[in-house]
Amino acid sequence: MYADPKLQHPQLARAVVSAVGLYDMVRFATDPNGAFNTTEYGSISDPEQFKALYAYSPYHHVTPKTAYPAVLMLTGATDGRVNPMHSRKFTAALQAATTSGYPILLRTSMKSGHGIGSSLSERIAQMSDELSFLFDQLGMHWKAGGGGR
Repeated sequence: MYADPKLQHPQLARAVVSAVGLYDMVRFATDPNGAFNTTEYGSISDPEQFKALYAYSPYHHVTPKTAYPAVLMLTGATDGRVNPMHSRKFTAALQAATTSGYPILLRTSMKSGHGIGSSLSERIAQMSDELSFLFDQLGMHWKAGGGGR
C-alpha cells in the first residue's frame, strides 16, 4: 500500500515543499544514475520488486480530480544524482489532477544539482523561495522590528 499521506490524504497538508525526489519508481532505473540505485530500491525486472516499486511510486498514485495542497517542487537542471525529469513529470501530473486551486509550482536551479554541490548563493536563493512560498500559502505575515503576528 502506498504510504505518502499527501497523496493518500491530501487534506492533511496545506502546503508542501518537496526537494529533488525520485517520483517515478517504475522508471528510475532508466535514469543516468538509475542502475546504481537498483541495489537500494529494487528492479522492475523482478515481479515482486516491481509490485513494491509501483506500490510506493508517487507519480503512479496521483488521482485525478483531487484537491491537492499547494506544492513547491525543487530540482536542479544539471543534477547527476536525481534526474530532474522526476520533478517535472510529478509536477505536471499534480497540476493536471488538482482541483484545489492552490498552486503546484516547479523551481529548477539552472546552475546546480542539489546538496553539497550547490553554491552558497544558490542555497540562499532556494531557501528564500521555499520560505516565501510557505509564508504566502500559510498566510504568515512579518513586520519589520516586530516579528510575525
